[in-house]
Amino acid sequence: MWTKNLFGTDKPIIALLHLDALPGEPAFCGSLDTIMEHAAADLKALQDGGVDGILIANEYCFPITPHTSTVTLMAMAAVIGSLKKNIRVPFGVNVVYNPEETIKMAAALGASFGRSAFGGAYTGAYGLHSVNYGDMVRLKYTLGHPEIQLLCKFNPEGDARLGDQTTEALMNELCQGGFMGGLCVSGPGAGQETSMGYLEEVCSLAKKKNVPVFCNTGCRHDTIEQILQIADGACVGTALKGPDGRVDLEKVKSFMEIARR
Repeated sequence: MWTKNLFGTDKPIIALLHLDALPGEPAFCGSLDTIMEHAAADLKALQDGGVDGILIANEYCFPITPHTSTVTLMAMAAVIGSLKKNIRVPFGVNVVYNPEETIKMAAALGASFGRSAFGGAYTGAYGLHSVNYGDMVRLKYTLGHPEIQLLCKFNPEGDARLGDQTTEALMNELCQGGFMGGLCVSGPGAGQETSMGYLEEVCSLAKKKNVPVFCNTGCRHDTIEQILQIADGACVGTALKGPDGRVDLEKVKSFMEIARR
């Protein structure tokens, strides 16, 4: 799989680097320099702890909106730009709830992958959310970056899928033509445990398509061993943080020790 070529391991751990609330967001602290300092410290801890890849997301831009403001996008790009010279592992981006801007951000900053709900129709606390997968694939080609891998949230946390398609039918559509980079299977919310039964079902179907599946939420020290027996990798955020919300180097090291084993 392409994941082995990119990350250099069979089952990569992609760590989440959550940016503080950015300019244009209600919880912005008032200092872009502070956001950059926090991001740089988290990046160092994640890399020193041995993660295989990093996904940079505007996770704390609450309340979530698919209409990301221009100033927020510009600030996010500026923060990632300030980190780039120190990034030593493959990295991706996620403009939360905004798949189109995720692809644009990845193309502009040279990211290897993007994560979002790149296809499907969903509903939740933030209303209806509909994405045309064909348009998303075409966008990366239009931008001249077909190499960007799309990690598609197969069941976005916090949302319910609209329609009565079976898991297999939806996967057949998303994987048609071989353009799908990977699928991310989530629990009911950020940091919440993914159903092992559902993860097994998706992995079994995706294996026939040669598409990797990542466990997207609920990856902890006490669950990652079981998860990696099923999935092709994991996206990990909460388990690597300390009480202050910042990345904890020792937690990263101990987590990666279990994952390697």
